[in-house]
Amino acid sequence: MKNRILILVAVISSFCLVEVSAQQDAQYTQYMYNTLSINPAYAGARDGLSTLLLYRTQWVGLDGAPDTGTFNIHSPIGQEDKVGLGLSVVNDRIGPTQETYFNASFSYSINTSDEGKLSLGIHGGGSLLDIKYSELSQYNNGDVLLQSDIDNKFSPQVGAGVYYRSADKWYLGLSVPNILETKYFDNESLSQASERMHIFLMGGYVFDINTDLKLKPAFLFKEVSGAPLQADLTLNALFKEKFTFGLAYRWSAAVSGLLGYQVSDSLMLGFGYDREVTDLGKTKFDSGSFEVFLRFEPRDVTKILSPRFF
Repeated sequence: MKNRILILVAVISSFCLVEVSAQQDAQYTQYMYNTLSINPAYAGARDGLSTLLLYRTQWVGLDGAPDTGTFNIHSPIGQEDKVGLGLSVVNDRIGPTQETYFNASFSYSINTSDEGKLSLGIHGGGSLLDIKYSELSQYNNGDVLLQSDIDNKFSPQVGAGVYYRSADKWYLGLSVPNILETKYFDNESLSQASERMHIFLMGGYVFDINTDLKLKPAFLFKEVSGAPLQADLTLNALFKEKFTFGLAYRWSAAVSGLLGYQVSDSLMLGFGYDREVTDLGKTKFDSGSFEVFLRFEPRDVTKILSPRFF
């Protein structure tokens, strides 16, 4: 009963009698493998066809906690690999709400030097929102706010980004996944929820320690009006181009462990675990958050690709 009350309070807070704002986009610990969901300019940046499946379950043990499934596919096209195309689908669930995002991405790359490449990207699509008020226990059965569910409410999405990489050494990206501000309820209703514009800044650098070991510190900053700046700091190590292991810290929120294994030249499997450092993490209702991903990249035997850490 207590964990149901906790999640109910969180959901009701999102649809209270005044307009509220907070971090709204799906959250990822392994953002460095899921860049297309954050920045459309990344489309085609893997120098070949790349597909990703990622699943995240957050705050395990808390009924109705966030649950996210992600699918990405992207590739460069044409002889010079200057154009990239991609598709991203994200299904995000929390309590009685479910939202599915789908976006098609386009990028264009410019060689700024022998090693540097600047990519500009846009994406467009939309989202479908479901809210099952009927799944909530009502103190007042006559509450007009909870009389009818919301089914497949469509909202358009338009996003843009820039992404720069210098050979296989470092990268930096800036993006706004959705430029449009979406209001799910009109001003005549008792409540109003707005999806605000999010700004993402990410980057990383690869240090070659020796022939067997590489280190990559990385960061992701997220900013949205009305919410504190969120910072993810990560340090990953790649050993013998097979094993990846790392640690991460989400500022004032969680510590994380990351593991990855390059099963074959085409297939990579990864796992992440978060532990909250907030008061929620001290309760028996939260057993942590888990992520698992599978990346498939068929190799072109006619083209030699150097190992890529990002």
